[in-house]
Amino acid sequence: MNAALYEYVHPSATIDSDHAAVSAFAREKTGNAQDVAQKAIRLYYAVRDGIRYDPYAIDLTVEGLKASHTLSAGRAWCVPKAILLAACCRAMGIPARLGFADVRNHLSTARMREAMKTDVFYWHGYTAIYLDGVWVKATPAFNIELCERFRIRPLEFDGRSDAIYHPADLNGNRHMEYLRYRGEFTDVPIDQIIESLQREYGSTTYWHSADFDHDAALETAG
Repeated sequence: MNAALYEYVHPSATIDSDHAAVSAFAREKTGNAQDVAQKAIRLYYAVRDGIRYDPYAIDLTVEGLKASHTLSAGRAWCVPKAILLAACCRAMGIPARLGFADVRNHLSTARMREAMKTDVFYWHGYTAIYLDGVWVKATPAFNIELCERFRIRPLEFDGRSDAIYHPADLNGNRHMEYLRYRGEFTDVPIDQIIESLQREYGSTTYWHSADFDHDAALETAG
């Protein structure tokens, strides 16, 4: 393998691809797939739909962001889900890193709108996977049930094209607008994220102990 890719196939602080549970999960989900791209695709869907999206479950510590923690919890916000996908890829010898962007996201709840005072989500996370000599973006954040509830087109991944969110939902309403790409990293730039969230929102712990599934049900009841 190209020496420049070395750091993207080995464990790092939050991308604990050498953790036994992460390795076992990756092997189970890739199954008998031989093609590298097919392995990455299977891992994408395993994380997208196997881990529920929960934007209230924000823990900006190394332990709280670790792939093994997300796998155990079964739910996470976009950044830990991207970390888990990167860890699974690295566990299978597929180079992967973390990408971040600021987005205008129209999927929210009344609690989030009241707390954030904005529809801009800073440091939205995705995974960049090295396939066939190209870095491809894969965003495993919104599980299929959430997409169906909010009438969002599920984000598919084919291993060739960037999987980033659609600008409109199934009803033609605005969904996601990418405002700024912040770059791609070997691991999470935790200090930078904390500084940005505290500056923009005033806190990083608005929704601890709140029930996102309950709020999402209320949001879409009509």
